[in-house]
Amino acid sequence: MKNIAIFASGAGSNAQKIIDHFKGSNKAAVTLILCNKPGAGVFTIAENEHIPSILIEKERFFKTDDYIQILKEAKIDLVVLAGFLWKVPGNLVQAFPERIINIHPALLPKYGGKGMYGHFVHDAVIAAKEPESGITIHFVNEKYDDGATILQERCTITPDDTPETLAKKVQVLEHKHYPLIVERLLTL
Repeated sequence: MKNIAIFASGAGSNAQKIIDHFKGSNKAAVTLILCNKPGAGVFTIAENEHIPSILIEKERFFKTDDYIQILKEAKIDLVVLAGFLWKVPGNLVQAFPERIINIHPALLPKYGGKGMYGHFVHDAVIAAKEPESGITIHFVNEKYDDGATILQERCTITPDDTPETLAKKVQVLEHKHYPLIVERLLTL
């Protein structure tokens, strides 16, 4: 049985989809949720799903190996970022080489980097009058949105689309593809 840790900062819709995907599986399960925002919706998901959760303390996250130890003690095989807004520190990337993945709500390398998340991405894509957007699932390295691409999926942008309607199209792609990629990576 493989163990998945999810790092999140918000409501946790992708976390829920991944948890649901592995319910009843004898191959893998989400066994730990870590979040950097007190009161975030992902904590409610963790409680409802009976999954241990941890509030990440900023100083400890960036200046110690404490969270590496927690992940190793929990025998985590894959770290999945699902709306986690902090850059992962180098010591954590090095401790889990090619075992930390992220999903970005745009077609990288466009519209990535510091500050490019959520509605900021969709606002920029619409403002640039792009014909399409989508998702990029990638390995995490020591730079924002820079690791090797695992999968990109696209959606068409129509003249009627707004950042809000684009966000919904992108979320459909996220929910469909992220759990499948997590599963695929755990079987490699």
